[in-house]
Amino acid sequence: MWCEFWPSDFVFPKAELFSLRPGSSAPMAQILNIHAENPQMRLVVQVAEALSAGGVVVYPTDACYGVGCSLDNKRGMDRIRRIRQLREDHEFTLLCRDLSDLGLYAQVPNPVYRMLKLATPGPYTFILEASKLVPKRLVQPKRKTIGLRVPEHPILSAILETYGSPIVSTTLAMPGDEYPLNDPFDIRVSLEREVEIIVDGGYGGLDPTTVVDVTDGIPEVLRKGCGDPSVFGV
Repeated sequence: MWCEFWPSDFVFPKAELFSLRPGSSAPMAQILNIHAENPQMRLVVQVAEALSAGGVVVYPTDACYGVGCSLDNKRGMDRIRRIRQLREDHEFTLLCRDLSDLGLYAQVPNPVYRMLKLATPGPYTFILEASKLVPKRLVQPKRKTIGLRVPEHPILSAILETYGSPIVSTTLAMPGDEYPLNDPFDIRVSLEREVEIIVDGGYGGLDPTTVVDVTDGIPEVLRKGCGDPSVFGV
């Protein structure tokens, strides 16, 4: 297994944050063609290193393509907002490698944990009360909640496992577009001077995740996406 190459407590060294500005003088993004079923470890490591160094990365998920950065990268979040022309109060999602990781960043009572176990990994985003490990800028100010998910995609799962921390993420939907970008060529044309790495994992989906609010222990579907909500009995 590829994950055996790195010890569980391995942390990539911090590097100087990327300084990337839009325009012709900006560096070109690295385009990494990663096998969708058997990700090449050396390329996965490059993505993890870019996240650790403050980069913004595009990657496939089990729903749509996403764009994200590290949890402590406020500058990266600002860049993502600019790319997508998002409001300051846009709610990002935390991508976690597994349920144990998710439990560090949200309050998950045992009954809710058992419920989440039925649908993870998978194309679901869960709204939960945020833990103190989540930076305040990511927390919904009134309800003190955060959206989290455990994706089921070999490339993204490998990135999360290797990087070792959650990724702050949002769907790669460009301003004015009806659907997210799903063609790697179109992604490259649109973002090759806006991000550090574009992971080409083949064509992506067009439907977002299914969003389920479980803050009170009873699942409420806020958005029906590509995840089947019937697993929650609703």
